[in-house]
Amino acid sequence: MTPPPARRRRTGAPERSYPRRGSVRRAQMITTYGVGSMVAVDNESFIVAGTDSWNISDAPTIHEHRLARVLGVKSFRLPPASDDTSKDGVHVRRFPLWHSCPACQTLQHVRQFNSPPGKNECGDCEEDLVPSRFVMACAKGHIDDFPYWRWAHRKNRQEGETGLCGGTMRLRTSGKTASLRSILISCTCGVPEVSMEGAFSGTALSDLKVFCSGKRPWLKDAPTDPCSERPRTLQRGSSVAWQPIVRTALSIPPWSDEHFTRLEEHMDDLRVMYEAGDEHGIRGFLKALTLRKPYEFSAERVMALLEAENQEDADGDASVDSAFVALRKQEYERLIAGQPEKGTGREDRFVCEPPRSSPIVLGPYGVTGPMLVKRLREVRALKAFSRVDTPDTRENVHEAALSLKELDWLPAMEVQGEGVFLRLDEGRLDDWARSVAVAARADRMRTNHERMMRERAQDADNVPDSPASPRMVLLHTLAHSLINEWSLDGGYPAASLRERLYASDTMAGILICTATSDSAGSLGGLVAQGEPDRLRKSLDSALDRARWCSADPLCVESEGSGVGGINMAACHACVLLPETSCEHSNGLLDRALLVGTPEDPSIGFFNDVLRS
Repeated sequence: MTPPPARRRRTGAPERSYPRRGSVRRAQMITTYGVGSMVAVDNESFIVAGTDSWNISDAPTIHEHRLARVLGVKSFRLPPASDDTSKDGVHVRRFPLWHSCPACQTLQHVRQFNSPPGKNECGDCEEDLVPSRFVMACAKGHIDDFPYWRWAHRKNRQEGETGLCGGTMRLRTSGKTASLRSILISCTCGVPEVSMEGAFSGTALSDLKVFCSGKRPWLKDAPTDPCSERPRTLQRGSSVAWQPIVRTALSIPPWSDEHFTRLEEHMDDLRVMYEAGDEHGIRGFLKALTLRKPYEFSAERVMALLEAENQEDADGDASVDSAFVALRKQEYERLIAGQPEKGTGREDRFVCEPPRSSPIVLGPYGVTGPMLVKRLREVRALKAFSRVDTPDTRENVHEAALSLKELDWLPAMEVQGEGVFLRLDEGRLDDWARSVAVAARADRMRTNHERMMRERAQDADNVPDSPASPRMVLLHTLAHSLINEWSLDGGYPAASLRERLYASDTMAGILICTATSDSAGSLGGLVAQGEPDRLRKSLDSALDRARWCSADPLCVESEGSGVGGINMAACHACVLLPETSCEHSNGLLDRALLVGTPEDPSIGFFNDVLRS
């Protein structure tokens, strides 16, 4: 990220060389500080500019055909990096624009402070300015400064509603409490001093006749959108002030094979020749490429791949959600089929094979078909972002655009690591799910989840069905239990592991893989956990831990826990994980479906194993 201009360094302040001020990691540009998010740098605050302002001339290109086809782009780009002398990279814009001076307590637009060039300080006091803690945003992604003048003058409106009362706004903190009641706003025009208490009410701004301004400050020269959404007051660092909408896909054969990874940068040219029916041109192109690179390219394999791509495009579903379900189905089938390490090239991105020993020891657990994923690549692309609404209603939230222009790429990152894939016996799953008690617990979670989505959705009549089902909740909770177990037994930080669920009427599997590209990513330790004997011990230990929680009996007897009551027997003391490791934001979990409850052990899928 390009840092803002250097500011005056106060006497005695230590020099810092790493990390340099204003820098963030590339991966954070997808998950934490993406387009439209606010990033605090020392005492200043900025909003990350749109992708149409990025300089990507030197940014590496990421290819993932399956994901790009669904998202409607040609490729992905790593967020550009800049060094200390470069002016390129990811740009930011100052936001919010209202600041206060901690010395004279003046609260006004930053331009009115007469700051010296290149500095963000009060022209009178020479004190660093403090950006506003509060902003207002709506569910369509628009964001603007908090209307301090309207708030301070809400009980005295005779001065009009334009903010031209002739006075100067002041902001101070009484220090009596840490609540909003201690943040006081006043004006020198003589109106009574008011606190910020009540500003976060859902109707606080609409009661003042404050409407959404339709501003998109992350997009340069963006026109204001007409917007009828009700704005909400948010803290600048609130988690709902920016929620990334990230789409992911695994690289699987044939697109992950070395033969095609070497052709990635030439695939557009090959597709053009294929669409023109120029098979001779394709053969000549590959022959010329073989002369430049010490690798023998097969025209037959390339033609077969192009034909398969063409068939996928012809059979493409108009629904994006259905397309992502199809992606998961493809991955599930490939994980079952595997790809032996023998015969693969050094640049192959997918190696998946069964363990060396017999998995018969896992039979009593209902676990079947464990696979060791020795080489794995996952691409995570930032499609858009949302505000106010949470990922629990992602299917309904407005997706704020990353750019004013139509670009043929999206920012993305890739993670290369390893994992363990396992399935549960579907016949045994179906028999267990028919239990009245099991179905009742899943129905309770589904009801709570759908109620929460209706409450948060803009259109309560168009809320998607909850994915909560006995099969899904069981697989999800099992994945959490194994991640917790391997973080304790295998030495992995829980945040460095990630689940990938394959739960539907035709799928019943989980993939636990490394989620970071650091030293915990591909050292082989996770794959070793998938050997049947070791996996059996991990299951025994994980299930034994799930039987007891330090929050019991409150945890196990809960009728609904977590946000919106969408969990049952699940809390931070037993099965919850860092949210970056979970696909459902730590929702739809119930360890009782693993091990049962003291009153009814039979609802646990693994109850027979625990009794023996």
